[in-house]
Amino acid sequence: MSYRFLSLGDAALTIEFGDAIDRRLLAEVAAADQALLQALADGQLPGVVETVPTFRSLTVIYDPLRSTRTRLEAVIDAALRQALPLVVAQQRRVWQLPVCYGDQLTECGPDLDGLAAACGLRAAEVVRLHAGGCYEVYMLGFLPGFAFMGDLPPALACARRSEPRTLVPAGSVAIAGRLTAIYPWQSPGGWQLIGACPLPLFSPSWTQPALLQVGDRVRLRAIDAGEFAALQAAAPALRRATQPPLAFLAAAAE
Repeated sequence: MSYRFLSLGDAALTIEFGDAIDRRLLAEVAAADQALLQALADGQLPGVVETVPTFRSLTVIYDPLRSTRTRLEAVIDAALRQALPLVVAQQRRVWQLPVCYGDQLTECGPDLDGLAAACGLRAAEVVRLHAGGCYEVYMLGFLPGFAFMGDLPPALACARRSEPRTLVPAGSVAIAGRLTAIYPWQSPGGWQLIGACPLPLFSPSWTQPALLQVGDRVRLRAIDAGEFAALQAAAPALRRATQPPLAFLAAAAE
């Protein structure tokens, strides 16, 4: 494993492991995060507030009144080298989430037909390929609970919209590049929208507010408009519960 330290203001530093979206880098970032969380629990990283994993780097946020970048770099470097070779022994959760594709409802997938034409496919083939994948959660960001997941089948790889929407409905299922995601909140957005998921993806009432976590895997199940409406009606109660909707947790596997 190789890495380098980068400055990120006066209260954070970034450890960069590579420059691509790659599952090997994701495993290295996860292993490094695990090692630093253990060092933090052991009291070896005083002043550290939070670690933030991404596709290819790990940011360490610290209190500059309690520590310095120079001091932290030395401790972090020692922690990572002691942990080599780092092995990720992660129990992965596998979710099966419902998705209503296309124009069965007005808010579902307004870009599906155009995307299919751009890819030289029928809309039904886009749905089959997208729902047939098993996607790994690479990182969380952009919005609370927004999970960047990959990888899409090569036939579905596409660019972002040339003109982002100012308003994307919550639950919209989107793709861009080789990634897919579900918007947990209403927001602006530039990804191609091909469907909608009726489940809440984030709730402060849950013990772990974000439904999807880095390393989880996600399978999608195509549903019709009737099932979408029924699940959407149940969403407020799911959001008020103390636990996320575990009924949609398909399995825990290596």
